[in-house]
Formats: sequence, structure tokens, C-alpha cells
Amino acid sequence: MDSRSTPDMYVPDPLGPGFEQRHLPQPPDYEGPVRAVLVRQQPLPAASRAVLYVHGFNDYFFQREMAEQYAAHGFRFYALDLRKYGRALLPHQRPNNVRDLAEYFSDLDAALTVIRQEGAREVVLSGHSTGGLIAALYAHSRPAAGLAALVLNSPFLDLNQPRLKKLAVPLLTKLGAVWPNIPVPAGLPDTYGQSLHRAYRGHWDYDLAWKPNRVFAVNAGWLRAIRKAHQQVRRGLQIAAPILVLHSDRTAWGRAWSDDFRRSDIVLNVAHIRKLAPRLGPHVTAHAVAGGLHDLFLSVPEVRAEAYRAVFGWLEKVLPADTGASAI
Repeated sequence: MDSRSTPDMYVPDPLGPGFEQRHLPQPPDYEGPVRAVLVRQQPLPAASRAVLYVHGFNDYFFQREMAEQYAAHGFRFYALDLRKYGRALLPHQRPNNVRDLAEYFSDLDAALTVIRQEGAREVVLSGHSTGGLIAALYAHSRPAAGLAALVLNSPFLDLNQPRLKKLAVPLLTKLGAVWPNIPVPAGLPDTYGQSLHRAYRGHWDYDLAWKPNRVFAVNAGWLRAIRKAHQQVRRGLQIAAPILVLHSDRTAWGRAWSDDFRRSDIVLNVAHIRKLAPRLGPHVTAHAVAGGLHDLFLSVPEVRAEAYRAVFGWLEKVLPADTGASAI
């Protein structure tokens, strides 16, 4: 993180040429000072459309290719590192520590304010996994935000630990209301990280301090926040904007490495996503991407290409023609 960054100034981003970042300070919470960090790709295209991408759990924004794809299709590209993640993580904070997912809404409010100040009139909100869950809750809670569409990449709509969910989660969720800092096992092996990073069995390079193979610890307060959000989804959100829900065509599981992990979701159960996606709103399109990883846009090249075709083909159908250019 560049210490020179101020709330009204962009500075170079660690991603290198073409990317810059800006701090979005937020009011202090139960751990102290808080910030989010907005990343944008430069130069901004002369377009009135923009996309804001929100990362998942144990994650941050590093996908240069995603930004390039959106820019090639006429979108200004922005990404948000939420509070206590990646670029936004402060020394006194526990990574991803949250007690209600609505805590992230002010981060999104601040980012969308900047994006619109910089000339965007149509904004697509995109989220991966936990970021997809947060994006959906935000769109439901902030109808006045005027989002043009949502693109959700393997959204985290339910837990994928059947025994934990049945036996321990109800108790831990209740305890989280009183003792939020009680440690909770995340239940995720390091095989997903192995499938991604080029130092192991994958092809991607990213900061393992911000996205470690052995995921950050979670607590009962985090679990309670997630389960409250899952309950909201089960009741139905009725988001008015059109929604594209992308997911792999199959799920795999195991703690010992298998080559099957290169072409399946080994984090979430895709059956849960298929079942719950229609509860997000009346205009949901679900699309299975054959051979996709949990983060579809980190899959092998031909699978990523199919995922991008699905996104931009769908956006072309649901968004009106972009007739006005905008520049700052």
C-alpha cells in the first residue's frame, strides 16, 4: 500500500502500469480506524458505462485480464478492496473480521460515489463468492443506488460443509451474537490455493500475504454475519436489476490433491447456487460454465473465454445501447 495515497488522490497501484488506487476512509468500528481502497484502470475509456468488481473471501483484486476484458468491451473498470482485505487491511485489524455484512455497504457507497463523480452513468456491480453475496445484499438494501445490472461469479449463497452446518453452525451462530471473537474452523483445505498460484499447481501470480493458501482464520461473529445473509437470500431479495449468476458445472471435494480440482468448484456446491439464484430477484439468468473453477475467471484459458463470452453477451442484451461518451 502506498502511504502517499489520500482520499482525494490516486497513486500508482502495485499491479503496475495502467492501474492506480485511492483510499476511501470510513468511520472507525470495533477495531479502530477503517478504510476501503478503490482501484481503477487507466486510461479510462470515453464511455458512460462502468463496472465495479468486489472480490471474495480470503481475496483481493489482482485480475488484470478482467480489467482488460471490460475495457475492450467499452466499460470503465474499477475494483474495490473491502475493509480488512488486501490493500485496505490495516495493522490493527484481523483480516475479514466482520459482524454484519452491511458493514461493507458504506465501502460500496463511497466507491460508487467516486465512480459516478468520474462520469459513469450506468454502473454494473460484479462480485465473486462472498463478494457476490455482499453485492446482492447491497443491491437489495440500496435500490436508490440505481445499479444497471449485477454479474455474480459463483456467489456464496450457502455453506458447503454439511456436517458442520448441521451440527455446529447453529450453536456458533448464536454464540457469535455475544462472543464474536470465538475462533471457528474455516473448514477449507489449501488445495484451492494450490490450484491457482503459480508457485504450486496454478498459473496465477498474486500476493500470498493477502490471499494465502491456508485461508485467514474466521470467528463466530463472521459466521453469524454470513448465516444471517444466507437467511435473507432464502427468504428472497427481490432485486429489481437484471442479474447474471455464473457458476461451474460441477463440484469436487477432497483434502488430497486431484487433477479434477483444475476444472471444478472445490469451494462451493454448485447445486446450492442453482437452487438459490432464483431467489435473488425476478430477472435472474443462471449460466453454468463447463470446467470452471470456483473463481471462473481464474480457470484455464478456454474456460475463461467462455465465461467472458457469457458475461458480455448477456450485458449486451440487458443494457441499453451506450450512446454517450464521458470523460473526466
